[in-house]
Amino acid sequence: MKFDMEWYVVFVAFLTSFFAVFLSNGVIVAVPTIASDFAMNNVVQNWVPTIIFLVVAVFTVPAGQLSGKFGVKKSLLAGVIIYLIGSIGCVLSFSTEVFMFFRVVSGAGMAFLTVSSMAMVVSAVKPQNRGKALGYTVTGVYIATSLSPVICGLLTFNFGWRAIFYVAIPFLILCLALIMIKIPMEWQTYAEDKIDKIGSIIWGIGILAFVYGFTNLVNSTGVFLTVFGLAVIVVFIFYELRQKSPVFNVRLFKNTKFLSSNVAALCSYLAIMVVTTILNYHFQYVRGWNTQMTGMMLIIPPILQAILAPNAGKLSDKYNPQVIAAIGMAVAACGLAILAFLDGNMPLYLVVIAMALEGIGMGVFSSPNMNAIMSSVPPKDAPTASASQATMRTIGQTMSLGMLTLVFAWIMGDLPMLAKYADLIVQGSQIICVICTVLCIIGIFSSLFGIRSKDKFNTES
Repeated sequence: MKFDMEWYVVFVAFLTSFFAVFLSNGVIVAVPTIASDFAMNNVVQNWVPTIIFLVVAVFTVPAGQLSGKFGVKKSLLAGVIIYLIGSIGCVLSFSTEVFMFFRVVSGAGMAFLTVSSMAMVVSAVKPQNRGKALGYTVTGVYIATSLSPVICGLLTFNFGWRAIFYVAIPFLILCLALIMIKIPMEWQTYAEDKIDKIGSIIWGIGILAFVYGFTNLVNSTGVFLTVFGLAVIVVFIFYELRQKSPVFNVRLFKNTKFLSSNVAALCSYLAIMVVTTILNYHFQYVRGWNTQMTGMMLIIPPILQAILAPNAGKLSDKYNPQVIAAIGMAVAACGLAILAFLDGNMPLYLVVIAMALEGIGMGVFSSPNMNAIMSSVPPKDAPTASASQATMRTIGQTMSLGMLTLVFAWIMGDLPMLAKYADLIVQGSQIICVICTVLCIIGIFSSLFGIRSKDKFNTES
């Protein structure tokens, strides 16, 4: 069988997407073991999974401009190398400080490989096959989401937490080899642009303050940092509008299809991440299940997402991707609406149906929505569009966790998560599921708003 360059581009994008999520999510399972090895206190322990998302948020936007200027292939190569160095560094770490340093390095690499891999897919694959290709890329994310807790749990239990990184390192090396040998072309779109250093710094300060602050809204410092971060981001927007070579072309948001698809993406990430946590609480604290049974149940949505994403992406190459995205979001909203009544008396089959609807809905939504984002801008702006999508994911995931913290702090105060407080957990969970249902409805209307726009997809020209 002969594989062309497009195939290798999609395969590399699939692998990098998979292992970016595999290591970031897998480490969460291993946090107690890592904390024990390095004698971390609870504050530092909580930073192990969080710090990588903060770094990704800071570097995602600059990564878009840099990949456009120097080439998406070079940027992807650099991202994989940095991510590989971070992974090897974590394996060899002998102290908390060293381990956390290499987590920061991994975050920087993750930002570049996430932005560049998607931009390369858009640049290398024919427009009529773009949705299908992006669907396979998204599938890597969903497969990793479903498998990483199980695989990393087994690896940590049998071989120690360092085994998680040992498994990933050979595949990252394979990605390097394929990029250098099988992808001869390079794609540069901002070659003549100057690097917007000041804009990058303003963005970094603003998004770092906002993301960190939002996860700590239960205290006054968190509120201050959130407001300060938002103010700095507003300054960033006005600064970028005055730049000839902005680090992020905010004028792209004048395109209604681009704007509406990004809003829908933000709503989806806000809703889905927190619902997974809610279901985890429900199975363990309300139903009294062990972690193994809970883990097996939680893989239902991502498996369905992984199955449906490529097919939905392929479908979005033939029909308006925002129409398909709206349908998918509507199905997910139905599932979340059922979960708004989640308590200990809800029949298990109804919980499974709700989870299946969520998985089917998001599987149908994700690839077409991503296709809409990437196709709503000129091909030269693919790196910026990719950075935008990655930023929506990072902000959405972080705000999702912040929402979880806020609601449960309001309902439970300082009480620990224990089975004896199941009634309070149910109350908090129901409130969050109502909020998530509303977010999905906003996502539906956002997609519909984009459909009515007179702006064109670049696949239509």
